[in-house]
Formats: sequence, structure tokens, C-alpha cells
Amino acid sequence: MGRDQQAAAAVMAPEKLKLFMGVLSLQFLLAGFHIVSRAALNMGISKIVFIVYRNVISLALLAPFAYFLEKKDRPPLTFSLLVEFFLLALCGITANQGFYLLGLYHLSPTYASAIQNTVPAITFAMAAVLRLEQVDLSRRHGVSKVVGMVVSIGGATVITLYKGLPLFHHNLHVKSLVTLSSSSPILNWTLGCVFILGHCLSWSGWMVLQVPVLNRYPARLSVLSLTCIFGLLQFLAIAVFTEEDLSRWKVHSGVELFTILYAGLVASGVAFALQIWCIDWGGPLFTAVFQPVQTVAVAVMAAAILGDQLYTGGIIGAVLIVIGLYFVLWGKSAEKKGAIRNLQDQLAYQGGDVTQHLLGGEASVKDEEAPATD
Repeated sequence: MGRDQQAAAAVMAPEKLKLFMGVLSLQFLLAGFHIVSRAALNMGISKIVFIVYRNVISLALLAPFAYFLEKKDRPPLTFSLLVEFFLLALCGITANQGFYLLGLYHLSPTYASAIQNTVPAITFAMAAVLRLEQVDLSRRHGVSKVVGMVVSIGGATVITLYKGLPLFHHNLHVKSLVTLSSSSPILNWTLGCVFILGHCLSWSGWMVLQVPVLNRYPARLSVLSLTCIFGLLQFLAIAVFTEEDLSRWKVHSGVELFTILYAGLVASGVAFALQIWCIDWGGPLFTAVFQPVQTVAVAVMAAAILGDQLYTGGIIGAVLIVIGLYFVLWGKSAEKKGAIRNLQDQLAYQGGDVTQHLLGGEASVKDEEAPATD
């Protein structure tokens, strides 16, 4: 028996290593997206143009897979479903990506990534309000989720309201690419945090609203494709009024082209496929546990490439957000294990009832047959 367990462990070890490397690769790819997006803004690429090109590339990648892989699974489209897809796009594409770039324009990529760690806590709060998530304060996992939500939101509030002192006073000898539109860095800092929080709220709302839509239209890739189509149409409608100068739509250098291709191909294509693979093999909790790695990677890249400075208020807030994230994740994990344990106990209890009933039935048969044999 021990040899069988050792053999099974030897087989599983490469799979665990592969999963571990996949999750880390995912976080580094997404960290690169923060840097690339900030670099695109520094070069003067229009926010609307950048988002439109990103979604065109994303849709071109996603639509063929959705069409062929879910050809038999797609239910017919109705007007009410189209309205829901429009609202999903408004929340998950237009508001989500729009607020993100607006926040990134005024804020360091490091803190944009740090504030994104509040998404699980915000999603839990929204799901609890809509009664899609149960909150049992009599159990430790229920208390843990609530505490994590409060700590995460508190950390985001600290980042927003308190910038603090610069962490490094020496010259990093790196030419910073960051340019701010306002002479008041505190104003830009606060405004950027507010926009990023709007991005997180939109992202969380998009994930919560997907639940009833997927129940009615159980074809995930098709839902994402249709959402992307409506989001693209919404941004094109905005562009009609904000980007009338056609020269803004031209790609002026290879670096600009690289940022657009990275956003569309890598962030919305490769990273999306890798995320699905990691969740399928390791589960959503395992994947989410490594999210703070992305923030650390962004901090290193931003300091080395963009010459970003770290501030005490941002560090304190980021630490609180990560602590809150792990409280929420631990609560979800404990709740899931408790539900599985209760289900196993229930099945064992039902199995015991059936066994007892069968044994009782056999005993009664024997009792009835006993007099006949005398």
C-alpha cells in the first residue's frame, strides 16, 4: 500500500510542478500587461483607441473557438438575452477597461495591481447582498470572509487617502516614463485610486452578473464573445464623439504596435487560456492565492522599467489588501471543505439507513421463516 502511494505521489509531482509554473506564468504575463499599458499611455496612445484595438484582437481570437467548440451547446438568442449581454458589456468591458486605463493614467501600475486584489472581497460583498453567497457568522469561515472583506476595503481606503512618504530617497538612475497631467501628485494619486476602485467594482459586478446569464445561456466562450462584441460597439460609439482625429488611430512605431499586440494577444488571449487551464486543474482558490505575486512582479518591473517610486501609504494599504484577500480565500476554502464533509456525512448516514433497513428486512424474513421449518 505504501509503494502504491509513493508511485502515485511520483506521478503527481510533475503535474503539480506544471500547475505551479502555469500559475506563476499567468501572474507574470498579467503583470507585464500593467507595464505595457502604462507604457502605451506614456507614449500618447489614445485610451479609447488602445481599448478598441485590444478588443478587436481579443474578439478575433475568441470568436472562432466559441463558434466551433460550442456549436451544439448554444441556446437560441432572445431579445432579453441580448439586453443582458449589452449590460454585461457595459459593466465588464466598457466600465471595467475604461476605469482601469483612467486610473492607470494617474497612478503607478504597482498600486493599480495592489488595489485589484480587493476584487474577491468586493465580489463576495456583492454576491452576499444579492443572496448569491451565504454569510454564516456563527461559523469561522463566515467570520473570516467578512473580516477579509473589511480589511481589503480598508487597505484600498488607506492607499486612496494616504500616499505617505517615498520609500527610497536615493536616485534609481532610471529614466521614468511616467507623465502626469496635473501639477498636484496627491490629487492624481487620489483620483487614480478612485478610478481603479471603479474598475474593481465593475469587474466584480461583471462576475456576479455572469451567474444568472450563464444559467440561461450555458456557453461560456460564446457569452464572452457576445459581451466583447457589445463592448466593442460601445467603445466605437464613444470614439465617434471623442476621437474624431483619424491620425489618432494610426500606429506610429513598432513599440506602440507591440503594446497593442501584447494587450490583445497575450493579456486577452494567452493569459485567458492559461487562466482557464489553471482553474480547471488547480481550482479558482489555488489560482487566486498566487494573485499577490502579480503585484510584487509589477512593483519590480515598474521600478526597473518605469522608474516608479514606492510610498509608505501604498505599501501599508497593499499589505492590508493581501491580508484581507487571504482571509476571504481561507473562508471560501473552509466553507467548501465543510460543505463536502457535510455531504459525505449525509451520504454515509443515508447509506447506514439503507443497510440497517436491509438487515432489518432480512431479520424479519428469517423470523417469519423460522416457525415454518419447525
